[in-house]
Amino acid sequence: MSPLFELVNASVMLGRVQALQAVNLRIHAGERVALVGANGSGKSSLLRLLNGLVSPSEGASVVPPVRAQAMLFQRPHLLRTSARNNVALGLWLAGWRWRDAQAQAVLALQRTGLADLALRQGRELSGGQQQRLALARAWARQPQALLLDEPTASLDPHAKREVEALIAEFAASGAAQPMTLVFASHNLGQVKRLASRVVYLERGRVLADVPVASFFDDAQLLRISPQAHSFVRSESA
Repeated sequence: MSPLFELVNASVMLGRVQALQAVNLRIHAGERVALVGANGSGKSSLLRLLNGLVSPSEGASVVPPVRAQAMLFQRPHLLRTSARNNVALGLWLAGWRWRDAQAQAVLALQRTGLADLALRQGRELSGGQQQRLALARAWARQPQALLLDEPTASLDPHAKREVEALIAEFAASGAAQPMTLVFASHNLGQVKRLASRVVYLERGRVLADVPVASFFDDAQLLRISPQAHSFVRSESA
């Protein structure tokens, strides 16, 4: 089966900064891939490359069209309107009839536990509610792939658990097959819970790409990548 995402020796320059260097990566439909590494390692740049927000300066990338993906940032951008309209407007701009967009928005808010807040201004919601609203906006489009950049980093523990549970539910509940999930996270517990595969980056390079069980096996990871092993030990200390 052809991969959903494929990068071949893909490098990205952001101004004079080498954000990614010769990355080779294949992600198939239904995989749950965690991107880990220190700040500045290239996780966000890799997500943007997969989403088509940036193009490789060298090498090649094959990614799904924008309409087949949904990208969530650490701090979602919400419009100055109701929670329901924040969802419906995205669908309307994608070509939905307004009546259908509103109906789908109601379903999405129900799915994310925000039905009672449908008429509240999106920007007035709490941080956890805003992230759930962003997930509602993503779910409403029924994408093949969900890309997330540190989706729970700024949330309190309760909100983190709620958002993480929704991500896991969405990843498992695609219409024809499970949704493909690619997410960047510093939370190694979250990586264990959500990922089936881990990609470790350092200075824009992929130094490990292994099943989640291997990533958290001390002896295996040391053989695969001493750098990744040191990272896990430092984050777990």
